[in-house]
Amino acid sequence: MSDATRKRKTVYFTAPHAIEVREEAIPSPSANEILVEAVVSAVSAGTELLLYSGLMPTEFALDDTIEALAEQKEPYPSKYGYAAVGRVIGCGSAVDDQEWGGRLVFAFQPHQSHFCVPPDGVLPVPEGVSADDAVFLPNMETAVSMVMDGRPVIGENVYLFGQGIVGLLTTAILARFPLGQLISVDGYPLRRHWSKMLGASQSLEPNGITAQHPYADLSYELSGNPVALNTAIDRAVFSGRIVVGSWYGQKTAALNLGGKFHRQHLQLISSQVSHLHPQWCGRWTKARRFDQAWAMIRQIKPSQLITHRYHVNKAAKLYWRLDTAPETAVQAVFSYGDEIDTTDRDSDRR
Repeated sequence: MSDATRKRKTVYFTAPHAIEVREEAIPSPSANEILVEAVVSAVSAGTELLLYSGLMPTEFALDDTIEALAEQKEPYPSKYGYAAVGRVIGCGSAVDDQEWGGRLVFAFQPHQSHFCVPPDGVLPVPEGVSADDAVFLPNMETAVSMVMDGRPVIGENVYLFGQGIVGLLTTAILARFPLGQLISVDGYPLRRHWSKMLGASQSLEPNGITAQHPYADLSYELSGNPVALNTAIDRAVFSGRIVVGSWYGQKTAALNLGGKFHRQHLQLISSQVSHLHPQWCGRWTKARRFDQAWAMIRQIKPSQLITHRYHVNKAAKLYWRLDTAPETAVQAVFSYGDEIDTTDRDSDRR
């Protein structure tokens, strides 16, 4: 197919449980832009499933901290996604082609096969990091941010409620600390399998916590289920810290903020990656945190967590699969090259 007849493939959420892949003209970079052809983009089984299910809040932009999403004020129709890795295939007249041409880059962009951005709108992928590993950068940055905001201390007992991809990466980082016990909780056997593989002392079903298990100095609520906050409160020691990293959308739950929470000085800590917590602003920058996230990517090699790889043309099938069989998934990605058979590695890992 000639360049003149090629089209951009873009995923659109058109209504709850409705996905379209639209063909559009491939954009041309302006003088100060680069044109990137996507290699892979990662699907957020948390945030994107809220949008797919019609549970995304409607009172503000889809994400006002990501330029590519900030102007989208309504959930439908909309593009979404924030983790794309691609190769620079064109440069505007004011951009140095010797520096940027052919370079592998990460961008906070929706699921689309081509996009134009200024060079400062991408992050060059470090030498030796694959596209499949690099696409985990936002989730790894989030995990780094969660760990920083929880401030784990040597010998502490730590619980993680929820072992989706952010939960698993947070587990993998915390496993490198000299903790007492690191206990994860998740309802899906596949995720509990990977949690132990990544370093959890134990990985339990939600009803598997017993009197024999230690109480928590520090807990992370990363399940996306606000009900789990009550369990985290119940398991906390005096002055225990509970980091809430979940994005609940429109989901609510009644919390028990009476006796124990009130009398034992428990701390609920909101943690969100778009901004550095004020306690870090004197010594940390976004760039420094990205450097740390790349370092963790090199160590952990998160591409091992990819269970589903669908060509972008099959986007509707992938979202349906994640919505109807979430227990089979750890990380799902879209590919953008020649259409290939669906790869599901969900499976036999238990």
